[in-house]
Amino acid sequence: MPVAAAVFAALAAVLHVAIFVMESVLWTRPAVYRRFGLASADDAAATQSMAYNQGFYNLFLALGIVIGIAVGGSVGTALVVFCCACIVAAAAVLLTTGLSYLRAAATQAVFAVVALVLFAVL
Repeated sequence: MPVAAAVFAALAAVLHVAIFVMESVLWTRPAVYRRFGLASADDAAATQSMAYNQGFYNLFLALGIVIGIAVGGSVGTALVVFCCACIVAAAAVLLTTGLSYLRAAATQAVFAVVALVLFAVL
């Protein structure tokens, strides 16, 4: 596994662990729910179970990357590439909900995209 690709994949994992914490642990804090575009504590409460579930999806993708890096070899590389591709696909789906989500989608995808490009060229 190319080291540069693994570094960017690991950065994607760290970002997705942070997203997990925001969505699944800290969702009802005003600074967090406002970051996700919600206006009130009532909105955060109404969406808390959805955010909790979504946060775990992000955590599982991050864990897949970490496990893949730890395992190494062709199996580890395949797992890392799959998880990075899922992150990029999720960002593309987010973007289909409107251009107002461009920044969020780009933030979500950037490290995974770089990792995938590096896997392809190195």
